[in-house]
Amino acid sequence: MGSKPHGCDLRKGRVSLPGQYYLVTAVTHDRRTIFNNFQAGRIVVREIRHSGNYGWTDTLAFVVMPDHIHWLFSLAEDISLTGVVAGMKRHSARQINDLIEYRGRPVWQRGFHDHALRRDEDVIHVARYIVANPLRAGLVSRIGDYSLWDAAWL
Repeated sequence: MGSKPHGCDLRKGRVSLPGQYYLVTAVTHDRRTIFNNFQAGRIVVREIRHSGNYGWTDTLAFVVMPDHIHWLFSLAEDISLTGVVAGMKRHSARQINDLIEYRGRPVWQRGFHDHALRRDEDVIHVARYIVANPLRAGLVSRIGDYSLWDAAWL
C-alpha cells in the first residue's frame, strides 16, 4: 500500500490563536484548474475579503492560482482557523457550482495546509513569496498582469 496523505493528518497539532499569522494553502479537488475561469477565481477573492469584513481575519496577502490558493492572514478572536477556511471554501463552492454548473462534484479537496508563522519569520517576505507564485509558475511575466492576488502593502 502506498502512503497516501490523509486530510485528518493535516489537523494534528492545529491550534487557533487570535492574532497569529497563518499561511494557508487550499487545493481544488483532484487539482482541477477551476480558477482558470476568471469568474470562479473572483468568487474566491470575494470570499477571502468577506472573512475580513466579518472581522474573522486580517488578510495580508493572497493569490488564487488555477488549482489552489495561498492566503496569509491573522486570526481574530472567537473564531477557529478551521472555521475560517471551511467557511471560505463552503461559500465559494456553492457560488462556483452555480456559475459553472459543477453540481455534484466537489470544488475543494478536503482539508488544507496551514503554517503558523514564527516570530522570526518576515511576514513581508512570505507575502512577496505568495504573490510571486504566478511568476514562478510561468503564468505571467509580470505580477501586474495577473488579476487574482492582493497584498496589504499596495
